[in-house]
Amino acid sequence: MALTTETILERVGGVPPGYVTTYGDLSPGAPRQAGRVLAQTVAAVPWWRVVRADGTLPKGAKQHALLLEEGVPVRAGRVVMADARVPPEAIF
Repeated sequence: MALTTETILERVGGVPPGYVTTYGDLSPGAPRQAGRVLAQTVAAVPWWRVVRADGTLPKGAKQHALLLEEGVPVRAGRVVMADARVPPEAIF
């Protein structure tokens, strides 16, 4: 089932500073939909808190800097998901 754009953006907004979520957690079964919504939105949401499931950063250096400012643990270019991933049910 596809989620609405508003639902995906609300979920992104629910990720607290210092934590991340994944595209798949935002839109279970349709992670590309979450990516498309974020790529097309002009809404002021904390997009930098959304990473790939393996912890890699789709938006590179800018995203890396914003995550470090929030204290998100990053090692070798990947978020330490065991420490920084917010449980999916916390953003629903």
